[in-house]
Amino acid sequence: MNDAMHDFETFMQRRLDASRAFVNGDAGSLDGIATHTSPATIFGPQGDYVEGADAVNAANARSAQFFEPDSTSDFEILHMSANDGLAYWAGIQRATVRMHGQSAAIPMDLRVTEVFRREGDAWKLVHRHADTLAPESEEHTT
Repeated sequence: MNDAMHDFETFMQRRLDASRAFVNGDAGSLDGIATHTSPATIFGPQGDYVEGADAVNAANARSAQFFEPDSTSDFEILHMSANDGLAYWAGIQRATVRMHGQSAAIPMDLRVTEVFRREGDAWKLVHRHADTLAPESEEHTT
């Protein structure tokens, strides 16, 4: 395993922690690992997109406000890779979220691809694509 890959695997725990904080209404950890230098993009679950680091970070801060405490999030990483300058992971984000205005927790399973850029000595999130996972009853091939 190369050093970049080992470093990225270690970083992915911070990424998971940021996801867990986000679905509990706190975007601070995500802001800490997100780039503040464009280009940056989000392709959201509703088919929308946001472009530019400032706009992406503002959208993240607004979106976190929809979530309430006692939500959970985990990553099922299907594959990932890293070199000296870029890294990515692709997989499933499995969450159970509490949303403002909803009395019951809601399952939220998303197909996710995230791309990270090395900025100094840190990995920074520069692109997230997330959309709804098809129901488990559908056949999945490998």
